[in-house]
Amino acid sequence: MSVAIENFVKAIYNNDNHDIKDTKPGNIAKKLGISNAAATDMAKKLAVKDLVNYEKYQKLQLTEKGTKMALNVVRKHRLWESFLFKMFDMSLHDIHREAELLEHQTSDLLADKISAYLGHPKFDPHGDPIPNADGEITTEDTSISLAEATEGKTYIISRLLSDDKEFFDFCAQNEIKYRNIVTVSKQFISNKMTQISIGSNSIVLNEDFTKIIYVDEN
Repeated sequence: MSVAIENFVKAIYNNDNHDIKDTKPGNIAKKLGISNAAATDMAKKLAVKDLVNYEKYQKLQLTEKGTKMALNVVRKHRLWESFLFKMFDMSLHDIHREAELLEHQTSDLLADKISAYLGHPKFDPHGDPIPNADGEITTEDTSISLAEATEGKTYIISRLLSDDKEFFDFCAQNEIKYRNIVTVSKQFISNKMTQISIGSNSIVLNEDFTKIIYVDEN
């Protein structure tokens, strides 16, 4: 399959599972940097290939075949992120950018070799689950966003749901990293802001951040 098709089904999968934006063609178009018309046209073509269920004005849904393809691409992407982070200590933004290129050039054999070399990791450095060779995610997601976290409780950062460079730069500068410990000092409900303590830092985050930083109870 072409890179464009793989990126399209992956975008649907990611939007559908991250619950940040839905999978209507317009949102997929924004994610991929293409026109709404191009996204609609691609959806119709993939429906013919039995990869996507398309219905006018409705959310796009992956078929079983489409989901299998998306998970295969996601697996390769997240394995590359894990490899690059381990070997070169690259930033979270840089490993994401490089993995976007490498995922399409990686055979199933090489993906299996990378997984074995890394000890078959279940999560990438962002905290995203890595599907196994059968396209299955075997981990249970019990995390909640910081926006939902309870004031006064301590948590472990479990996931950073973004690919934005400025977001990752901010996180790196403030010790907001996968598996770090964070305490929710105060929830400013009416202002949709959260004050956290992490390491020696006390930070107030707005909803744009608290909805994409996920935590598990410590």
